[in-house]
Amino acid sequence: MGISRDSRHKRSETGAKRAYYRKKRAFEKGRQPANTRIGPKRIHIVRVRGGNHKYRALRLDSGNFSWGSEGIARKVRVISVSYHPSNNELVRTNTLTKSAVVQVDAAPFRQWYEAHYGTSLGRRRQQQQKGAEKEEAVKKSKSVEKKQAARTAAVGKVDQALERQFEAGRLYAIVSSRPGQSGRVDGYVLEGEELAFYQRAIRK
Repeated sequence: MGISRDSRHKRSETGAKRAYYRKKRAFEKGRQPANTRIGPKRIHIVRVRGGNHKYRALRLDSGNFSWGSEGIARKVRVISVSYHPSNNELVRTNTLTKSAVVQVDAAPFRQWYEAHYGTSLGRRRQQQQKGAEKEEAVKKSKSVEKKQAARTAAVGKVDQALERQFEAGRLYAIVSSRPGQSGRVDGYVLEGEELAFYQRAIRK
């Protein structure tokens, strides 16, 4: 028997067997799960109902992730799956699905932040000293310094939990796309209450 998405074969809520009034139909059939893993990009095109196409991602290693509070998105590398609300097996096998909590590379976001605000983010003291020496070598105009200072004053500092992640070079993010349907792994960086919730879940 193939994979089907019909409900005619199921019993009713009272446990009664339903009358089987027709055979299987093509529009009720299901397919094998994509089980998208982390690795060099590999996507299969699947022809679906109505002559449309789905992009079945079998391997993906990067995607567009947004940093909500700053209102930017960057293409970043996906490092590993840290937590999955439905199944721990998906964490063990590094399977990418919608709502999986993944760790992504923090470097593109850090580079943007330092260029936008003119201050270092999540760098340890030795690195900060080296960074300060580099900044002295690359001189900024007064107008650029003024602009960056105004931005910093308006927005303030990055959340401490997020800054610790920047120090480690990895950020927690959630996958909001469906890799097995769209062939993309896109999502957003976790912050605030949501980040605290998932960090507690990961610790458990």
